[in-house]
Amino acid sequence: MTRTEDEALLQRPTRPDFLDSDPWRSLRILSEFVEGFDALAEVGPAVSVFGSARIKADHPTYKMARDLGRMLAKAGYSVITGGGPGIMEAANRGCQEGGKLSIGCNIELPMEQGLNPYVDLGIEFRYFFARKVMFVKYADAFVIFPGGYGTLDELFEALTLIQTHKVQDFPVVLIGSDYWTGMLDWIKGSLLEEAAINQADVDLLRLTDDPKEAVRIIQAYARTHREAAAEVEPETKPIEKRDVKKPATRPEHAET
Repeated sequence: MTRTEDEALLQRPTRPDFLDSDPWRSLRILSEFVEGFDALAEVGPAVSVFGSARIKADHPTYKMARDLGRMLAKAGYSVITGGGPGIMEAANRGCQEGGKLSIGCNIELPMEQGLNPYVDLGIEFRYFFARKVMFVKYADAFVIFPGGYGTLDELFEALTLIQTHKVQDFPVVLIGSDYWTGMLDWIKGSLLEEAAINQADVDLLRLTDDPKEAVRIIQAYARTHREAAAEVEPETKPIEKRDVKKPATRPEHAET
């Protein structure tokens, strides 16, 4: 007897090959964008906070991130993190304590990580690039605590999008001068010296050791953009223009 289309549809098969095909995968990718856009569309002002998942709750940096989350909440900002432990947990925790929406965009990883218990709105992702879009699209600022490759990935992704005018300029604040100074010295001494970037690219970054000052920088950007942020308080530790060398001129014998 000929099998009907309904029968074929309702029959329970073994795992079909098409589930591992690129066309089917593209639908899963699309669904992550749709879910993220739908969940975050009405979030309002928010700040994305990044940092190491390996920082423990008794570490001083954890306390700084928790304080920052609470201060941002009191200033009217929700906090968006990767939803995991460490710095992410601390920032979510502080935001929740401050009374604003604590958001976690979690990623499927082989060894890490479940959503931390301080996330009010959690979104699960399989794909890093879909998750990154949410961090950028719904953030009014980035705050970067000490972290590893994932943190650096988010940092330089944001800088690249700002530099290439793919997104509107927004503040990128590094917290922890001891941790970040070596990288900044390399940026100024190598990238800038070799004319791989220019002074304006270096000026995209702000540096401070004070979560309160980070909030003030973000608020200054929100009010009057970067010009005001450069003058918020003398205690701020920005990358000063006087510390930046002029880009080197390309040698005449350089290859093109």
